[in-house]
Amino acid sequence: MKHPTALHRYTTAAVASSGKVIGEYSTSFGLACRFLGKTTRRDIGNIYALVRLADEIVDGVAQEAGLDVKATAVELDRLETQTEAALTTGYSTNLVVHAFATTARKHDISTELTRPFFRSMRADLYRQQHTEASLQEYIYGSAEVVGLMCLAVFRNMPGTDTSDDELLVTSARRLGAAFQKVNFLRDLATDYQYLGRCYFPGVNPQDFGEDQKRELVAEIRADLAAATPGMRKLDPRARLGVEMAHRLFSELTNTLDQRPACELLSGRVRVNNTRKLAIAAQTVSTTLLKKNNS
Repeated sequence: MKHPTALHRYTTAAVASSGKVIGEYSTSFGLACRFLGKTTRRDIGNIYALVRLADEIVDGVAQEAGLDVKATAVELDRLETQTEAALTTGYSTNLVVHAFATTARKHDISTELTRPFFRSMRADLYRQQHTEASLQEYIYGSAEVVGLMCLAVFRNMPGTDTSDDELLVTSARRLGAAFQKVNFLRDLATDYQYLGRCYFPGVNPQDFGEDQKRELVAEIRADLAAATPGMRKLDPRARLGVEMAHRLFSELTNTLDQRPACELLSGRVRVNNTRKLAIAAQTVSTTLLKKNNS
């Protein structure tokens, strides 16, 4: 029996640490990932963990630890430097970065995607309000490139139809954008009251009204609809997981739509775990029915 090498053991520990991040921070994402195959679930988890690590740096963890904006920026720069080094060497002393690099190198995820991501994270430290142009750039870096990273993994699955790569790319970007806009609307209170941010141009959160909410909800639904055609081209295992995430965020969008605009500044809206499990069961049932009828 061949014994695992030191690097193999280290990588296994790194991947396990990334998996822990998902379980701690996202029930929705973790639930969707359960429908992926073991290898794909590991790779998507490695991507998510790095994204979450960077996001937590700028969203208050460093501040609570006593770091000012300048010191927080240094930590974010350090994480990006570690990430780029690991993309080259395949190794990092940071377990989350090491796990990400194993996935990135395997699926050709490069600085073409990581640099826009870190640029958007850096914007959270210095920009409290956005213009239409800056918001578009922010959403691309913070969310659309994450969709493209996941697509890089899904594209290498045997059942993915890659004959129309432009469709796959468009769908991945629109789905990432939809998820981000949902988070903006859901976290309106926290972003404004705790972090002093407002992502929507021309919107004063204190005067946030129904017309503004309906406009934003319509944008989210348009993005979710535009993402659907490319999802159908994915390997069945990936499609099931992505459809699960799509349905969960559609449900959250509906919940936000039903909630009075004024209440969005009083707390964070969420879909309860019972409803999430019901959506998961519906997703599996619908998929099996389609398979049996095909």
